[in-house]
Amino acid sequence: MSDINEIQEALIAGDGEKLIELVEAALKEGTEASEILSEGLILGMDIVGEKMKNSDMFIPEVLMAAHAMRSAVEILQPLLGEDGDASRGKVLIGTVKGDLHDIGKNLVTMMLESAGLEVTDLGVDVAPDVFLESIKKDKPDVLALSALLTTTMPMMKETVDAISESGIRDQIKIIVGGAPVTQSFAEEIGADGYAADAGSASQMAKEYC
Repeated sequence: MSDINEIQEALIAGDGEKLIELVEAALKEGTEASEILSEGLILGMDIVGEKMKNSDMFIPEVLMAAHAMRSAVEILQPLLGEDGDASRGKVLIGTVKGDLHDIGKNLVTMMLESAGLEVTDLGVDVAPDVFLESIKKDKPDVLALSALLTTTMPMMKETVDAISESGIRDQIKIIVGGAPVTQSFAEEIGADGYAADAGSASQMAKEYC
């Protein structure tokens, strides 16, 4: 168990080099790849998300941890095979039409992937019909919408309305976020949840998956 704790500590510190050494050492000692992923890396990123939410960690540190996580997951991926624990659920994410901001969305994507979720990132300036088409095709558990401008917030409502009108609203949970977005706005447009930061978005998505 000390190996797993050390893996968590290296991940939280964003020390990618040490993390890879520890992961490789744990594998040589016979620790299952799925255990390293779930008990070491995913739980470690849960702690990172909590620290971010409490302002004990900031975006540069979180990005370092997420990058370290990705490097470690690359080592584990071939060993995970068809292990059902490798993915906890599917999330579709994108910044709504008219909005080209992607830093916050990218950070949320990294946190979601670090939580073991399968993420499809549609990028920025995504129209409601593109979200709708992707939902029908990929059948994700969660749709995460981002808007960084007050002028593009109405496009969130248009997207939610389009999904409702298509008759598949009850098949997906919708969470929204971005600097100008609030809990009351989320409720007003019929979203299932509002996330103030990447850590909260990751936690909420896991609960919905």
